[in-house]
Amino acid sequence: MRALKQLLRFGWEQALSCLFPVVIFAFLAITQMIPLPFLPRYDWLFIICLLMQWGMVRSGLETQDELKVITLFHVIGLALEIFKVYMGSWSYPDEGYFKVFGVPLYSGFMYASVASYLCQAWRRLKVELVRWPPFLIVVPLAAAIYLNFFTHHYWIDIRFWLSGLVIIVFWPSRVIYEVGGVRYRMPLALSFVLIGFFIWIAENIATFFGAWEYPNQSDAWSLVHLGKVSSWLLLVIVSFLIVATLKQVKGKSVHGMDTSQFL
Repeated sequence: MRALKQLLRFGWEQALSCLFPVVIFAFLAITQMIPLPFLPRYDWLFIICLLMQWGMVRSGLETQDELKVITLFHVIGLALEIFKVYMGSWSYPDEGYFKVFGVPLYSGFMYASVASYLCQAWRRLKVELVRWPPFLIVVPLAAAIYLNFFTHHYWIDIRFWLSGLVIIVFWPSRVIYEVGGVRYRMPLALSFVLIGFFIWIAENIATFFGAWEYPNQSDAWSLVHLGKVSSWLLLVIVSFLIVATLKQVKGKSVHGMDTSQFL
């Protein structure tokens, strides 16, 4: 019975941490079923995301520091979107005024929502990291992961080599979190896989409601290829590094890590 209560508490904390992405998905569905007047759908989604972000900061659900890392990830995600749309990996076929090189500005919030979840969950579950790898190893690895999203169009795709390096580098690392006053421990690599898998599920929901469109979905919606899990897993690592770095700069407790290298 206690285990069930703890599981429900954990689920509730996770649900609260997912508030931003839940709102995005809710309005993806609403605007798909009920066309809103005056502006194209993409523009309404952008305005809704802006209002949601403002409301979370105003209400204290997100701190100013968390807003900084979320904004950074928004920029990183938007840059990736512009490149991927240019290369034909996916498209945003609908009209919109707030578009840059064919990419609606709301798309950056899809990436920012991942960072929002990480920030929220980190604070709510009182996350600590044990045996985090050295900064000089993690940063080049994260940079290589991000750059491979661009370079694999012109060179070989090394995502699976990078995935292997992630397992090696993060194998000793553990994430400690708290639920109902009880501390739990999980391998960090496993948490990456779980987050990547659930984002893949979210991606299927998003494409179903027309957030964006893959070439094989132009005629009718179909399931996003399972191989995309590896892409999201690697992207989660990049965002996790950003969040972890912010926490270190602000002096949060992360065991086994020299905070002086961030200052």
